[in-house]
Amino acid sequence: MNEVSGGFVQPYNKVLKPLARTLRSNMTDAEQCLWQRIRSRQVGGVQFYRQKTLLSFIVDFYSPVVKLVIELDGSQHFEREYQAKDQKRDEQLSQYGLKVLRFDDRQVLTETEAVLKVIYDEVIQRLD
Repeated sequence: MNEVSGGFVQPYNKVLKPLARTLRSNMTDAEQCLWQRIRSRQVGGVQFYRQKTLLSFIVDFYSPVVKLVIELDGSQHFEREYQAKDQKRDEQLSQYGLKVLRFDDRQVLTETEAVLKVIYDEVIQRLD
């Protein structure tokens, strides 16, 4: 299945759509915190979507205009197994011209402004 986003086709696994809907209804505290700050074109005037299906993944946040994915990682992502999976996932997404920014939940909850600055800077750079 394919979806047109930001002027190019993004393939995705349609089987993931119901799970993405469930995840949108059950966001973590960190996801809720960040979503309140990036939704409604608050960052550089670009639209972000939450729990978006891309390829065979569900990404936390995605802006098709700037081809930017934002992932928030819980503590399990510090384990070697998860790090290898995350790296492979990021590489697959990058093959479609997507940039992945990763933050851990603690960063989002305790250093929100610094996280937003990194996101804003990337959005502005990708708009040029």
